Amino acid sequence: MKRGKKYNNAVKTFDKTAQYDLAEAIDIVKKNATAKFDETIELHIRTGCDGRHAEQQIRGAVVLPHGTGKAVKVLVFAKGTKLDEAQAAGADFVGGEELIPKIQNEGWFDFDVVVATPDMMGVVGRLGRVLGPKGLMPNPKAGTVTMDVTKAVNDIKAGKIEYRLDKTNIIHVPVGKASFTEEQLSDNFQTLMGAVNKAKPASLKGQYIRSAVLTSTMGPGVKLNVTKITN
Repeated sequence: MKRGKKYNNAVKTFDKTAQYDLAEAIDIVKKNATAKFDETIELHIRTGCDGRHAEQQIRGAVVLPHGTGKAVKVLVFAKGTKLDEAQAAGADFVGGEELIPKIQNEGWFDFDVVVATPDMMGVVGRLGRVLGPKGLMPNPKAGTVTMDVTKAVNDIKAGKIEYRLDKTNIIHVPVGKASFTEEQLSDNFQTLMGAVNKAKPASLKGQYIRSAVLTSTMGPGVKLNVTKITN
């Protein structure tokens, strides 16, 4: 893959093979986030899990203390008083069955997170084929299937993110923006890693976190010292 001049220059500022402590890694990543927009700082964790086994699946959510730096649009599927509750909480879109054709047939995806009350999951389930591949399907483990729509919307707007294994058993999550201070990024990282470490499957044998890389949207990845982040 051909890389640009900025990327190639950034790679020369550190040792690609070395594992860095968190503070050093954040410093390197921030310095190399030189795009004209506010780059997202992302964490990629390669685990020793085998997601093909249900007991080794990892999925959950955590509220980052400083948020993600991104304005998140929330869609809530509900009915009755829960529609008003969701609207009052600041949901961007609320509705029920009438939204199905808009998403299914018109390809409307102007939202980042979907929340649903349990009594709406029969309806939302019909969107599984389109929401599932995009990682938008509501899930109780992520707190997005709930009767407490006020808390769900508030948490998401405050910086709640979902973490889950992809098909290659890697977790990809944002930890903030390049404009965040080193302290803010460190706080978010520590909160996230605390949740991921707690989510370690009891049935897992061998190393849980194989490697972890911190990167910005356009910059090179910096390897983290795994022994320091798995406590």
